Order: sequence, then structure tokens, then C-alpha cells
Amino acid sequence: MTHHHFQPNTYWNSFGSHPPVLHIRHDDTVITSTVDASGLDQAGQKVAPGPNPETGPFYVEDAAPGDTLVVHLDALAPNRPTGWSRDVIAPHILDAESVRGLPESARIQWDIAPDRRTARLSNPPDRLEQVAFPLRPMLGCLGVAPEDGQAISSSTSGPYGGNMDYRGTIAGVTFYFPVLVPGALLHLGDGHAMQGDGEIVGTGIETSFNVQFTVGLLKNHPIHWPRGENADYLFTLGNARPMEQALQYATTEMLAWLQSDYDLDVRAASLLLGMCVEYEVGNVYDPAYTMVCKLPKRILSEVRRK
Repeated sequence: MTHHHFQPNTYWNSFGSHPPVLHIRHDDTVITSTVDASGLDQAGQKVAPGPNPETGPFYVEDAAPGDTLVVHLDALAPNRPTGWSRDVIAPHILDAESVRGLPESARIQWDIAPDRRTARLSNPPDRLEQVAFPLRPMLGCLGVAPEDGQAISSSTSGPYGGNMDYRGTIAGVTFYFPVLVPGALLHLGDGHAMQGDGEIVGTGIETSFNVQFTVGLLKNHPIHWPRGENADYLFTLGNARPMEQALQYATTEMLAWLQSDYDLDVRAASLLLGMCVEYEVGNVYDPAYTMVCKLPKRILSEVRRK
């Protein structure tokens, strides 16, 4: 168990089998930072091209295809007092008639107050002058290198994770990713001080971050899509377009999880999901949409007692 302090100086705009920046092992912790989606660092200086420059990749020793990489997000926090976002809902989120009246989207600035855990618009439109938006720091991008030597844009997502923009990607959450190449090659970036479900204006409050994470490894434990858990839920993520295909992937992965790790047959797992499943929307802005399938842990604790 080793603590690594890593200061990045190169970034990637894709998830891929890039040269690793650091070799780490099971149970190691990394303290590092990310730049914002346009490549601005903690000082507000442009150090990387957009979109979504990624810190990493981190090579996890002994990780091999067929394993599962465990990533626990220990701490996430904006490291500068400013951020930016877009200000108009993306046209494809609205019905065709409403799109005709949309103004052109602009980039607007935010003031971030970590001590008060709030953000305010620097030049707010009418009636939003007094609104203090509550911070909920999250990573928009998290994942491993895809298989077969692919390098896939950090603007999208897939079985490897990627730009899922799931607002549940917060401190205290544990993610599980399929290892698709030797070393897994973990990437992270695209910090948001806050964001609503779906990233429907095309951004959250984009800013640079300090990040601490700890990795683990489940040997010979294949999964097909990202999984995760927090204090209250198990969840699985499907990334695809159209949205119903993303929902199918997420639900299929949850059904498989309940059968493989909780020894439930397909009828028992189906009944649990049929009566207790919850869905959340991740990204609905970028090329692949993200759907999240959730199951309350309290239900599984009752199953285990029998």
C-alpha cells in the first residue's frame, strides 16, 4: 500500500493505450489533479487542448484482460475559484418546435466558493442574482483503455467507461471497470463543480480539480460494463445511442451482477429489479448516452439474511 503524489504535465484527449504516466499496484492511492474540459489548470492557464484532457493513464501492475479494476474515489474538489459553463439547453434535448426560439449558446463564468460549498454566476441573468448553487463535485470522465489498441475520443463513452457525465461520480463512490488491456490504463478528467442530470447544456460548471483515488484488482472476475456502488446503492452504467440501448446494457449488467455475485437465479433477480430498480440519466449530450441502473442495498441485505 503506497501513496503516490503525481503532478501531470501531459494530457490525452482520448481513452487509449497511451504511454503510462505512473505504475501503481493493488491498494495504492494516488493524489493528483485534472485540468478543466478546455485545458485550463489550477492557475487558469491553458496547458492542454480540449475537449476533456485526461490525466493518466495509470498502469495497474498485474491487471490483465478478464480482471476487474476497482477505483475508489477518496476525495474530489475544485482547486480554483472560477469555472465556466454553457447557458442554453442543447437543441436535441427539446422538441423541434421549441428549438426555433432558442438563443445562441454562450460560455459564461462562475465564481466558486469551496468554503461555503456554493457557486454563483459572475454576471447573472435577471432573477438569478441571489441564487447560490450548491456544489456537488464530480468527475465527468473516468475509465480505462478500450481493447484492441483503440484510442476513443474523451467526448464519448463505451464499455470502458469514458465521458459518462454521471453526477453520481463523487467522492466516496467505488467504480468497477472491465480490464481490457494489460495494466488497465486508468484515465480521469473533466471535473465539474456541479451538474444536473444529463449535462443538458453541454457542460457542468467546468473547472480544474484535486483528486485522490485508490485502486484495487479483482483477478479473473470479468464484467462487461462499468459498475459501481455507494453507501445506499449498487449501480451499473450502459453507454450507447439510442437511449434505450444504453438502458438495455445497464440493465443486462445489473442482472448479470445479481446472478454471479449474489447467487440469485434469473427469476429472483428479475423480481428484485422489477419491483425495486431505479434509473438515472447520465450524459444525453454527447455521441453516446449514459443510463444508470440502480438497486437499493437494503433489499440485498434482506435477501442475505434468509
